[in-house]
Amino acid sequence: MRFILELYLTITLISQGYSGVLNASTTHVSGALLSKPTFKALLDLLDNYNRMTGDLEDEPEQELQEQDLFLQLSINSDLGRELYNFLHSKGLYASESEFIQDLKMMWFGLYSRSDGKLDSSGFEHIFLGEIKGGKWSSFPDVLGMQFNWDGFYKEVGSAFIGSSPEFDLAIYSLCYITRPGKKCNVRLGGQTLGIQTYTWDKTTYEDGKKFIGSAYPATP
Repeated sequence: MRFILELYLTITLISQGYSGVLNASTTHVSGALLSKPTFKALLDLLDNYNRMTGDLEDEPEQELQEQDLFLQLSINSDLGRELYNFLHSKGLYASESEFIQDLKMMWFGLYSRSDGKLDSSGFEHIFLGEIKGGKWSSFPDVLGMQFNWDGFYKEVGSAFIGSSPEFDLAIYSLCYITRPGKKCNVRLGGQTLGIQTYTWDKTTYEDGKKFIGSAYPATP
């Protein structure tokens, strides 16, 4: 079944209320931005993970609650509701609760990238990044670039500039659900952009569904 992926997610910093986010003299991110609910919820998740593959991930109750809050806030945003309504109209989800539960497993369900240990998830790999064998192994959140992180060098990466957490979650989820493991084309502000996703094929959840392995903007 072919889907027409024209979910118009027009993003401008001004319309989203992000004007003045960066202080040109200090390049610091505005505290007002980081206090927005989805940004704060994302920040609360960032210290929950072991960056090295092969290190077992622990999920205490507080961290599970932080996952639930991030998903609830993201799906209750304008972007999240538009995404759910689109997928619901295609018959992919019968209810919002079913959709959120699938997102939780798809993004936060643990699987093993090393030594059979539950050391990774799609969220950690895509939103934070991981280190495997001394090399950076994530495609971060469109700008092609090279950079260092915690002393490790990444030869190539791509990034959205000025997007929100709910935008990244929405666009990656849209493409993964409708074009899993393939490149899908979306239209943003009248321009076409390719998003590449990968499935994690070694383990599954529920009735054979596959975890998200990676997702990133495809640079030319």
